[in-house]
Amino acid sequence: MSEKWATGDAYEYFMGRWSKEVASLFLDWLNFSPNQTWLDLGCGTGALTRAITTTTQPKSVIGIDRSENFIQYAQLKNGDVNFLVADGSKLPFPDHSFDNVVSGLALNFIPQPLQAVKDMYRITKSGGVVATYLWDYTGKMEFLRYFWDAVTELDKSAMPLHEGNRFPICQPEPLRQLWSQAGFKQITVEAIDIPTPFDNFDSYWKPFTLGNFPAPNYVSTLNESQQNRLYEHLKQTVPTKADGSIQLIARVWAICGYK
Repeated sequence: MSEKWATGDAYEYFMGRWSKEVASLFLDWLNFSPNQTWLDLGCGTGALTRAITTTTQPKSVIGIDRSENFIQYAQLKNGDVNFLVADGSKLPFPDHSFDNVVSGLALNFIPQPLQAVKDMYRITKSGGVVATYLWDYTGKMEFLRYFWDAVTELDKSAMPLHEGNRFPICQPEPLRQLWSQAGFKQITVEAIDIPTPFDNFDSYWKPFTLGNFPAPNYVSTLNESQQNRLYEHLKQTVPTKADGSIQLIARVWAICGYK
């Protein structure tokens, strides 16, 4: 199945609302000084970029993403930031360009992540920080894990699409190995959790019907009968409170290292 990427509004509804919360906690964890130069790699709709501009008093911020739709959306929402369409594994910047290079929820979608991390190292100033965070698809990124677990119970052929299988780097040790192989020092890995509440099951299900991003892409390939079957199976397996609400946890693994 080919990967389709959401327009800005669709992504915000599916994932962006959670990304905003994680971005702020990630920057609190890193605890940066003001007046520094930043690159946000794989900026998407700009959740992390906005958090940088509003909380770190930066000298300058550049956001890059391979999706032109995302860049247009991010530029619309962040007029004072320079956004570029660019490949995350071939960064169009000279050596030692930035104090901090960060990336939120994007590194796993780059075909050669080690190459990307090495290039992030290259463009970072001596003593600078490179950091990222990725969803814990096999564990506590619960609203996606419940979805993919249900999909693969009903459709064994979908096993390669399960994001826990697709993205083995989204765990502490694989991330630590990437940073170590790229040459970073003082490497730290930590979990960051946020609540992901839904008023009822339909509010949980609706984002999966948007036809963008990996999980909704899969739903869009199903006929009506298959969608109904998945809907009913999920309704039985996703934990629901007595009032009908769904209270889940979304975890990212965050890593940082110094050049």
